[in-house]
Amino acid sequence: MKKLQIVTDGACLGNPGPGGWAAILRYEGQEKEIWGCERHTTNNRMELRAAIEGLSALREECEVEVVTDSQYLKNGITSWIRGWKRNGWMTAARKPVVNRDLWQELDEQVSRHRTRWVWTRGHASHAGNNRCDELASRAAREQLRGSR
Repeated sequence: MKKLQIVTDGACLGNPGPGGWAAILRYEGQEKEIWGCERHTTNNRMELRAAIEGLSALREECEVEVVTDSQYLKNGITSWIRGWKRNGWMTAARKPVVNRDLWQELDEQVSRHRTRWVWTRGHASHAGNNRCDELASRAAREQLRGSR
């Protein structure tokens, strides 16, 4: 089974506002950068989208380390999601799960792979995370200008 790393990040100009996401796929010394944008979104949705797109780019089952600077993403997929699914996609406070559509999409992608989630501090010393932030922010700015 292939072992690789996916570094992800999301960005939003305003929250909500124009947003961008990015992922870097790393395998055996090679890197592939992917990114995209949405016209009206939130930062959390872009963090989720980055992970979804990174995992969905894989054509076969892999062992994947996913690096994120989002505690929302990491905690959601490694801990909270089990309770949400058990409770019919309701939170412990009996409210509908925010971003349920993306959580379900991410859950589907995660089920295809063996994943390990690693949190890194944003805007710090992780070169991959800094590059993803640059790509996601650029995508959001391009969406704002309408050039993408």
